[in-house]
Amino acid sequence: MKLWAAADLHANIPANGRRVSELNAPDDWLIVAGDVAERIDDTVRILGDLRQRFARVIWAPGNHELFATEGLAAKEKYQELVTRLREIDVLTPEDPFATFGGVTICPLFTLYDYSFRGAGLSIQEALRQAEDRKQVMTDEFAIAPHVDVRAWCWERLTYSVRRLSQISGPTVLVNHWPLVQEPTLKLRYPNIALWCGTRHTRQWPTRYNAQAVIYGHLHMPGTMVVDGVPHHEVSLGYPREWRDYAWPVEIMEAKDD
Repeated sequence: MKLWAAADLHANIPANGRRVSELNAPDDWLIVAGDVAERIDDTVRILGDLRQRFARVIWAPGNHELFATEGLAAKEKYQELVTRLREIDVLTPEDPFATFGGVTICPLFTLYDYSFRGAGLSIQEALRQAEDRKQVMTDEFAIAPHVDVRAWCWERLTYSVRRLSQISGPTVLVNHWPLVQEPTLKLRYPNIALWCGTRHTRQWPTRYNAQAVIYGHLHMPGTMVVDGVPHHEVSLGYPREWRDYAWPVEIMEAKDD
């Protein structure tokens, strides 16, 4: 039995949808670290199809699932997604953590708080710099106007710490946004890092005994070892980005659970 991980499916793009439809491993588990689609019905349908082809599907939301479409703001969309995904047996960050071969798989939802910014810059200065350089993510128009993102981020951090602190033994931490800032230092447009995570998760991989960290969002797949912990970006991304990329990524293998 194998544990696979994927992120940034963007499965409503026809080429991506075809690739996602080819995934099939009935005895294995699949982690999906966000950005499945932007509409609720599409996200549920795609994850439901995957659930029919994998023994277990574990989902953490990405920014695209939170866009204020369909008459719902981000918080309402997230709660609706959790409700509907539970109905089709897809695990969410609100459900009990599952264990794979003795390792606890922890889907998280932490958002961003603009703390991945240049030294000495206030949030307002960093946002102004990003706007001047035309390096602003859609989140600033599709999520931020409808919710206090920083307050929601800190709320999610508190919730996650409370749950993670109850775990003993090894973990795999799953989040759409990277848990450490190092991967964002490779971004072609550095100001985009503002929408890519929070410094408050920096110690989580070592504190919570992570055997691996799974994330997406940056569309720069690969592995970076930080403080001895491998951080795997498992994004599919857009067709121009994945032509030669082996995906999804095998994380570990277990004889039994």
